[in-house]
Amino acid sequence: MSLTVFPTASLPELPGVWTPEDRLALETAIRQLERTTFATRLTGLLGRQIESVSTFIPQRIRNIAAKATARALGAAMNAALRSLRHGTAPASPRLHRALATATGAAGGAFGLASLPVELPVSTVILLRSIADIARQQGEDLSHPEAALACMEVFALGSRSPDDDYMDSSYFAVRALLARTISEATRYMAATAAADEAAPILLRFLSQIATRFGLVVSQKFAAQAIPVLGAAGGAAVNYAFMDHFQTLARGHFTIRRLERKYGADEVKKNYNSIYVAEKID
Repeated sequence: MSLTVFPTASLPELPGVWTPEDRLALETAIRQLERTTFATRLTGLLGRQIESVSTFIPQRIRNIAAKATARALGAAMNAALRSLRHGTAPASPRLHRALATATGAAGGAFGLASLPVELPVSTVILLRSIADIARQQGEDLSHPEAALACMEVFALGSRSPDDDYMDSSYFAVRALLARTISEATRYMAATAAADEAAPILLRFLSQIATRFGLVVSQKFAAQAIPVLGAAGGAAVNYAFMDHFQTLARGHFTIRRLERKYGADEVKKNYNSIYVAEKID
């Protein structure tokens, strides 16, 4: 799905010694992180408003979705911890999308009953892809904080009803998770064999699940549409994978720029461009 391009001429000039390439990278990251939601992608794919469809999901299905989300994030955290101990081999984003599409086809073919199994598999595949993108942007995944930054991407996938739409949702989510990530990083750095069941990591996963669960419910709602079948399930999972890969590219671009220019400088310019685009 194409992203709306900002009217560059109307954007404020960035102070300091930003290179043209880094300015463009920042503008692109803002589009990736702020402009397209998963629900928007699904609406373009299916031709119907998924938000309205998801409001009619029975409570039983919502419970299944919540349990599947918790299981999926637990599996992803376990994979992240293993990567700290043993390393993660580079892999192709195209391969990850192909694998996710295949699992989505299975989910579409067998219906909602397959979702508790399909979602953890898709989420671990997605984490591998996020880690690959992180490495491309200069992250050292042997550091706990970088591994947690990969997990952080799952929280960036949707807006909460409580979000202030006048502010960047990206930095709002990062601020929400900052303290927990700091505590979890210290725990993982001090523990030779970090356990995903440790209270601090469970608290971190709980915060992510609140956001990730919104996207998962939209995914479930789309795959629950009877006429979709295997082909539709594959398309939904492809969109799911592509959405989070796009967020990961934006997230790790911002982190790369922060290492170069400083976090405060990047945030100030990010919000300046974001607000100017909203006004225009």
